[in-house]
Amino acid sequence: MRPLHDLIDPAHTALVTQECQRGAIGSGALWPPLADAAASAIGNIAVLATAARRAGVVVFHCLVAKRPDLRGSNRNAPLYRAATRPGRLELGTAATELVPLLAGDERDVVIHRTHGISPLYRTGLDTMLRNRGIKTIVGVGVSVNVAIFALALDGVNASYDVVIPRDAVAGVPRDYASRVVDNSLSLLATVVATSDITSVWEEG
Repeated sequence: MRPLHDLIDPAHTALVTQECQRGAIGSGALWPPLADAAASAIGNIAVLATAARRAGVVVFHCLVAKRPDLRGSNRNAPLYRAATRPGRLELGTAATELVPLLAGDERDVVIHRTHGISPLYRTGLDTMLRNRGIKTIVGVGVSVNVAIFALALDGVNASYDVVIPRDAVAGVPRDYASRVVDNSLSLLATVVATSDITSVWEEG
C-alpha cells in the first residue's frame, strides 16, 4: 500500500465534493433523512476544503441542477424521476447552491450537471482533472448509496486513485452506508479519516 503522504500529495490531488448543495443536504433538502445523515459529515467536508485550499489542492464542487424544461435530464430511473419533478433542483434556485459552509471561495470550481449520477460521467470534470495532472481524487459528500459509489467506480475505471474519508461521506440508512464503505468502497478506494488527510496537507 502506498503511503498516504504520497497518495494525496497536493501536486496531483483534487478534492471532489458531491451534491453538497441546499437541495440535497441543506435547507430545503429533497430527502430529509439523507440531510440528517449528512449533518455530521458536512463539518468534516468543510474542514477538508479549508485544508485543501491552504495546501494548494483544487476543490471541485459537483452539483445537480436541472433546466426548468428538463431538457437533457435523465428520467430512466426512480431516483431521476423524483429529482426532476417540477420545481426541484432547478438551475438558478437556492436548491442548486452550495451549502453555506462550503460557499464563497473563488478558487473553487463549481460544476453543475443536468444528467447522470456520477460527477465523472461526461460532465467535463475528467478533462479538468487531467488538464491539471490530477492522479488522486478525494471524494466526499452524498450519497454512499449511489453517487459516491459511482464516483469511486468511475474514478478507478478512469485510472485515478480514489480516497474516501469515511467521516466526510453519508448515506441512508446510516448502518447500511457504513457497511457499503467497509465491504465495497474499501475494495475500490483507500478509506481513511478526515484527520488523516488534513494532517498530511497541513505538513506543508
